[in-house]
Amino acid sequence: MSTSAKTFPIWAFFSLLTNGILMLAVILLIWQQQRLAAFFGGVITSPEPINLNNSPQVVTPDLGRRHQLTYQEWVNILKQEAKVAADQRTPHLSILAGDSLSLWFPPDLLPEGKNWLNQGISGETSNGLLKRLKIFDRTQPELIFVMIGINDLIGGMSDGVILDNQRQIISYLQKAHPTAQIIVQSILPHGAEEATWKGREKLQTIANSRIRQLNQQLQSISTKKGVKYLDLYPLFTNKQGNLRREFTTDGLHLSLEGYIVWRSALQIYSEIELKPQR
Repeated sequence: MSTSAKTFPIWAFFSLLTNGILMLAVILLIWQQQRLAAFFGGVITSPEPINLNNSPQVVTPDLGRRHQLTYQEWVNILKQEAKVAADQRTPHLSILAGDSLSLWFPPDLLPEGKNWLNQGISGETSNGLLKRLKIFDRTQPELIFVMIGINDLIGGMSDGVILDNQRQIISYLQKAHPTAQIIVQSILPHGAEEATWKGREKLQTIANSRIRQLNQQLQSISTKKGVKYLDLYPLFTNKQGNLRREFTTDGLHLSLEGYIVWRSALQIYSEIELKPQR
């Protein structure tokens, strides 16, 4: 064995291994597309309200109408859905907490073998999420996936405030759900000059290099807090460091292909990195 092989840092090995595993999500994209294209017809439909553990569905409007609701009306709906999960003591519960990117995750694309509770709200900020985490206090999740921050950047919030809110979110979840595994997900890039989203001017003032640096600090915070960090950022970028065109509908929100990549990363990460909780 060579000297360099003997001194190769173990942390570097696991870093390479993890990154390699996540990059398999891109490879799986091709297979997933072939498998799901006939079903979806290349169009993302509005997700249906959750139906946890075959319990009666909560009466909620579809997501098309949800865009017409006030923020408090959104919160009230999420309270109802979380109450169902808590009352039913839903097994193998996983929670998506975040903004519209989480909200619009097609239910049929979420990894199988789990019951999913979607707690996303369109336009949500880190401060808003922090204030409503208590909504699902009574649930008993195995996994909590958090993605938040892009709307903070669009709204002009400083990196320091965003990171402080992220710290508080992690601390709250650790206290409220001590047996759950918390997974902080990186903030995704945007489409820059190719964006067609109505707020594209605001997007273009946010350098994707800033998002990348913010993610590096978010990873450091996650490590210090003892929670998992899932770096999705490299899976969604092109050579220029922007959100790949085929993965987005408008330079901010994700297309079917984008959600397939995210699903693949969640599936692989769950199988490799996350262990079932007793």
